[in-house]
Amino acid sequence: MLETKRLILRRWEESDAESLYEYAKDPDVGPIAGWPPHKSVAESLDVIRNVFNGAEAYAICLKSDGKAIGAIELKLNGHTDLTERDDECELGYWLGKSFWGQGVMPEAAREILRHAFEDLRMQKVWCAYYDGNTKSKRVQEKCGFRYQWTTKDVDVPLMHEKRTGHVNLMTKDTWLWSRLYEEAKAVQNGRKISDYVEAGGVAAAVLSSSGKIYTGVCVDTCSTLGICAERNAIFNMLTNGEQVIRKVLAVMSDGRTAAPCGACRELMVQLMPATYKDIEIMLDYETWKVVTLGELTPEWWIG
Repeated sequence: MLETKRLILRRWEESDAESLYEYAKDPDVGPIAGWPPHKSVAESLDVIRNVFNGAEAYAICLKSDGKAIGAIELKLNGHTDLTERDDECELGYWLGKSFWGQGVMPEAAREILRHAFEDLRMQKVWCAYYDGNTKSKRVQEKCGFRYQWTTKDVDVPLMHEKRTGHVNLMTKDTWLWSRLYEEAKAVQNGRKISDYVEAGGVAAAVLSSSGKIYTGVCVDTCSTLGICAERNAIFNMLTNGEQVIRKVLAVMSDGRTAAPCGACRELMVQLMPATYKDIEIMLDYETWKVVTLGELTPEWWIG
């Protein structure tokens, strides 16, 4: 069983048949995903027994009542056409219409992606949607999937038709950067502290060698007492007993990412003088431009 703030992702049970039918009978739910509306509770029960029986197939449930409101699955090698590798899989999902627009599916998808990369040790997760399924496309964009290709005349056997399909990909590295961005944004909260101090204009996230993420915000003062978000995050890491940085991401007030200033670069160089050139820096999250600190700081003054 997997959990998020609002949701439980658990194995399907035969007792979920009525709940499944309640949402799967809606013509706005299944056809756009490639399957026809369910015609009876008996059909939904058959789907639970014979379709939702994969090793990583889960019912999406609200914690408030435990009722199944949708489905999400990691389709492992042998059950997907998108990969033939054991360390790759395909993500599939759908959600009852009455829960659309509430952020439920991105919340569930982020947790199952965490499960894929951390627990199952996947290196890639594929995901696809049919042309016109803008809601599925948006979920994938929100989670950080990157476009790979489009194929025309894809067979949709359950609907007896052909469609245009779009395929996206999430690598473990992409997932890590997405987590850094989300955690930096979560603590940003730009605000005025007093007439002399402001905080959160910039937020940063640092990935350590242990895989933990440390965050910090900038503190701007009317003197030299302030500190950049990147150094704040690094000091947080040091306070917690770690000292090796793998990735650094800083988010500006408008959501863009930017390079660390000279003082932040200098701190990272002094912290890791032998290996600082390997630290990865996210320059532009929108275009996915990543450089190393070695590229930003090719020569060190102590050298």
